[in-house]
Amino acid sequence: MTGTEHPTEPPRDPQTGGPHDARGLRLVPALLALTAMSGLIDAVTYLGLGHVFTANMTGNVVVLGFAAAGAPGFSVPHTAASLVCFLLGAATGGRATRHMGALSRRGLARMTLGVEALLLAAAAAMAAATSDDAPATVYTIIALTAFAMGLRNATVRKLAVRGLTTTTVVTMTLTGLAADSWAGDGTRPRSPRRTASVAAMFTGAVLGAVLVLHHDLAVPLLLAAATSAVLTFTVSGRD
Repeated sequence: MTGTEHPTEPPRDPQTGGPHDARGLRLVPALLALTAMSGLIDAVTYLGLGHVFTANMTGNVVVLGFAAAGAPGFSVPHTAASLVCFLLGAATGGRATRHMGALSRRGLARMTLGVEALLLAAAAAMAAATSDDAPATVYTIIALTAFAMGLRNATVRKLAVRGLTTTTVVTMTLTGLAADSWAGDGTRPRSPRRTASVAAMFTGAVLGAVLVLHHDLAVPLLLAAATSAVLTFTVSGRD
């Protein structure tokens, strides 16, 4: 190298400011797979752990209201534990993304998915080793899955993939589909990402319900953990 030559810096990612790495599976299909797993996890916790959500916090706030009013079949402690653990996960994710801003989108996504896979695997192991209705089992699965979903949501928000800024809620997705359609203002009559997101959530919920009704809770939780683990090694930083 001569004195006038300079090493070429790697391209920077516009979302994170870190180096851009496009190798691997695109983020859009990865986030759709995670959206399906959110539906599956909520099926596990709502149907198998006494009407509590650990991915969909909108529903969880409503459920907490039902429980606070004394409606049968709902638990204030279970729902409150889910909310607190989700918030702790989201706060942890926010702090991690701030301190690891030099990471590429790929690096950030893989780091989060790796932690999520471990948390969900621990929840699956707990479900397999103990009784589903034991208080320690219930609270442990709620805590692990809610923390994992909060951590993931904070990271997905940072990744800022257009049309897929969350993998746990479809209310605003449905609103956007209707409002921007030909029947609405017509600005985005076709939105395949939004449509796919709703379909993924529905599919995951159906799959989760079937597995909960015909198997124990460990099976769907293990499937969710395996999905996150596979994505840990395959996802890229590309939309």
